Amino acid sequence: MPAAEPVESAGDGLRSTCNHVDPGKPGSYHTKTGEYRLKSVRLPGFAAPVEMRAVVVAPTGARGPRPLALFLHGRHYTCYKGRSITGDWPCAAGTKPVPSHRGYLRDQKLLASQGYMTVSISANGINGQDGAAEDGGAQARSSLVRLHLAQWADWAEHPDTAPAVVRDAPRADLSRVMLVGHSRGGEGVNRAALDSLYPPPAAQDGYHGAVRWTIRGLVLIGPTVFGQNPVPDVPSATILPGCDGDVSDLQGEVYVDGTRAVSRGSALHSAVYVIGANHNFFNSEWTPGQAAAPAEDDFSDDPHHHDPVCSQHSATRLTATQQHRAGSTYIAAAARLFLSGDDRVRPLLDGSGRRAPSADPARVLSHAVGGRRDAGFLPDGGVSVTGARLCAAIDPAPARTCLGQGAKGGSPHFAQWETDREAGRRAIALRWTRAGTPARVRVKDPVSLSGDKALALRLFVPPNSRGTRLDVSVTDASGRKAVLGKAGIDGLPGSERTASYWAREIRVPLTAAGRAGLDLHRIESLELTPRSGSGRAWLMDAWGWRPGLPAVRPAELPRVDVGRTTVAEGDSGERTYRVPVEVSGHGSGQVRVYVLDPVTGQGKDRLVTVHPGGHDIDVPVVVKGNTRYGTDVTHDILVKAVHGAVVGSYRGGITVHDDDPAPAMTVTPLADRVTEGKSLKWRVSLSEPVDVDMGTAFTAVAPATGPELSTKDVSARWLGETSGSSPDPERPLSKVPGGLFLWANIPAGSTSTDISIPTVKDRVAEPAESVRFQQLDDRTDRPRPGGLELTGTVLDAS
Repeated sequence: MPAAEPVESAGDGLRSTCNHVDPGKPGSYHTKTGEYRLKSVRLPGFAAPVEMRAVVVAPTGARGPRPLALFLHGRHYTCYKGRSITGDWPCAAGTKPVPSHRGYLRDQKLLASQGYMTVSISANGINGQDGAAEDGGAQARSSLVRLHLAQWADWAEHPDTAPAVVRDAPRADLSRVMLVGHSRGGEGVNRAALDSLYPPPAAQDGYHGAVRWTIRGLVLIGPTVFGQNPVPDVPSATILPGCDGDVSDLQGEVYVDGTRAVSRGSALHSAVYVIGANHNFFNSEWTPGQAAAPAEDDFSDDPHHHDPVCSQHSATRLTATQQHRAGSTYIAAAARLFLSGDDRVRPLLDGSGRRAPSADPARVLSHAVGGRRDAGFLPDGGVSVTGARLCAAIDPAPARTCLGQGAKGGSPHFAQWETDREAGRRAIALRWTRAGTPARVRVKDPVSLSGDKALALRLFVPPNSRGTRLDVSVTDASGRKAVLGKAGIDGLPGSERTASYWAREIRVPLTAAGRAGLDLHRIESLELTPRSGSGRAWLMDAWGWRPGLPAVRPAELPRVDVGRTTVAEGDSGERTYRVPVEVSGHGSGQVRVYVLDPVTGQGKDRLVTVHPGGHDIDVPVVVKGNTRYGTDVTHDILVKAVHGAVVGSYRGGITVHDDDPAPAMTVTPLADRVTEGKSLKWRVSLSEPVDVDMGTAFTAVAPATGPELSTKDVSARWLGETSGSSPDPERPLSKVPGGLFLWANIPAGSTSTDISIPTVKDRVAEPAESVRFQQLDDRTDRPRPGGLELTGTVLDAS
């Protein structure tokens, strides 16, 4: 029986065969580095202008136009002074911007030595202002990327207008552009690719010019994907750091899984899993010992319980230099494949089980969808399963979820979105207690594997497990069956803190099916038969595979963007509003719409066919007016592409602004002059009931006159529960470390609550002592000028 390809070595199931071409080797060109700064720009929704600043690394002596690679860093601190950091923008006087854009210089220099133009742009102005952005700043980052690309297009046409570093370099070929994004920068460049093919609504966009560039590929490093709507027709390579302590669920896997069946499927979407890599060290300006500003290892390790995979001294953990070198190598592999069409590097990215020596000693694995993968077995696509379980990626019921209870760690394939359950996002879960128990996956309509070389399965087993072996068989529509080969797979190194339930790509050749006379045009079922005694496995999908890549031609698709409207609640009556949704582009397609309950957050979904200019997504919101104070209420929807459509702004809705004045809050002393051993007590009241819990906080400050109550004058238990402090050493209440706070919370429908401080009786003769608490301003966390106060006096009992 033939073995699955690639063959794993007996010594280490995670080792791969050396690739024939190593993209991590420097090229023949010398390089030149310089920066440019242009006039800052205004972006929708941001009060302060955003910088137009970048560092360029160019090859010297290269002839003719050169492909362009643009880098965008992620969300990080924006400003620093010495060891102090802030997220402000603009930076205050005396502080400096964190040079995050200079953190990819090693990657840029490698690419430039190979003949590519490179530019890395700064986005501190977005990082400092995207906290309230509905999409986490993805649209703003896209606008910034395209504003830079527009400048490069101008400079290519009019070189004399370019900054010196650009003017002195080879002209950029804007028909061959690759975008590289790290963290939120990954989601930003994905949106930039989407916006370059399918223009966004003008009101949301910061760029309104022509698209004079073609984005041929994306590299996404530890990316966020809040929208979970990857652009389907632009090839991508997503780097997943196995020890990511920031985007720790490795949600970037959605840039692979989320493209299946959305469009034509010809674009290669690759995931590259780097064992032992963290989030930050792909950027040298986020790396301790290399960065100008303060930096840290994002995988924080408990010194008393070291993580077996990701602690700094673990055998599987990479050093910063090893990690960055591996990142550079795979960025260069993507550039050679996407920009130069060099198919010799494809096996590094597409699950062929090859490795690049320049990335050693990093262990790097890959799998992919798209490319020359065609018809196959997709759990989301109408299959029936026997001998296994069709499971849900996201569901509140553990029995229906794929991992269920007891999993140690998470799976990037099942990264949570913003709903408690998702329809149409599934896998196939296998569990067996003896060898020979088959799991069969049957498709509704037979699929054709004719012309394919192998069946490529994306399959994973529990982390740290070894020796799982499965026979892989297919059956045609007439019932003829062939065993294609044996698939062997080991688990990735993992712990409870890692997302290591990640699929390996296993290929079994179709040779046996041909010899057995199967009709490869009409394959009806796939069978996996365990040959190990017991175990678990999960099948993400299986595809007909052949080497090479097809030409990618983006489809003309409708684009969906959800907006937000804010309306006043009113004092009476009912009014109906509709969630604003814009559909542009061409053709028709399907999206899934989730309507979220404003109280529980649970979503109800429906499949909707959309058309440009249509009102197919119709979500009415009924607003009832009243005169009771409450909070603003949001009625939100989420939209995800299913087939033949793309989604830009995925979240929006109707925000109902409560326009009723807040009731007056007052303090009434109930016992504000007591002898020691009794409790001080006050009542905090509202002038009328409200529809929400309403509260306020008070902080201890020094009394205006006289001695202050100390930590030994109050109940030690109360002090510990309230502040986490102990009575010793004795100190005034206003000097308790971290502050001493009292909370008043009035439940919805009620009008008052009581606050008390229990005192203790001692044998020390002492004068009357006082306490004073001032109301906090919830915007500044400081005492509110003219705010409420709690004051009291405790008399000696002797």
